[in-house]
Amino acid sequence: MKEDNIEPSGEAVEKLYAQLGTEAKQAGYNLNSDADFVKGLVKGLLVNERRYGYRACPCRLASGEKAEDLDIICPCDYRDADLTDFGACYCALYVSKAVLAGKQELSSIPERRLPPEERKSLEMKKKEESLSLEKDISREAFRLSLPVWRCTVCGYLCARDAPPEVCPICKVGKERFERFI
Repeated sequence: MKEDNIEPSGEAVEKLYAQLGTEAKQAGYNLNSDADFVKGLVKGLLVNERRYGYRACPCRLASGEKAEDLDIICPCDYRDADLTDFGACYCALYVSKAVLAGKQELSSIPERRLPPEERKSLEMKKKEESLSLEKDISREAFRLSLPVWRCTVCGYLCARDAPPEVCPICKVGKERFERFI
């Protein structure tokens, strides 16, 4: 994609900032209380959306291949674990209640994302395990008439022919779902 006019307007930043705040509250999450900091991250999300076609985390290097970057599309797959362990996600867009209340200070957060070659190896292993599981456990054993889909971000499960267009819990797109059973 051309990088002409990649800078988002102030209006676009404000609109996404408000949207993320609303969605975070509805899903039980909290945005960082430093509005200027958050708006800087929002600007990065919009730049990445214009650059790649998806909102890759502005604090990580995206490949430009959506399939390779699904784990770092905001909200990333690592958000909940980072919130639990450190009180904030990697880029500190989302923070815990303890951080908001001043009971916990923000500190550096180690990168959980594996290097590309390790991610590919892990993905192949998951596919092999999934195929093995399907052989061991058939739908008939569970008497399921539909496949079960799992959101890789929040863990939401649903039984239907295809994953939902948008996760009703964390609002990520259907590409963030994997076949569970």
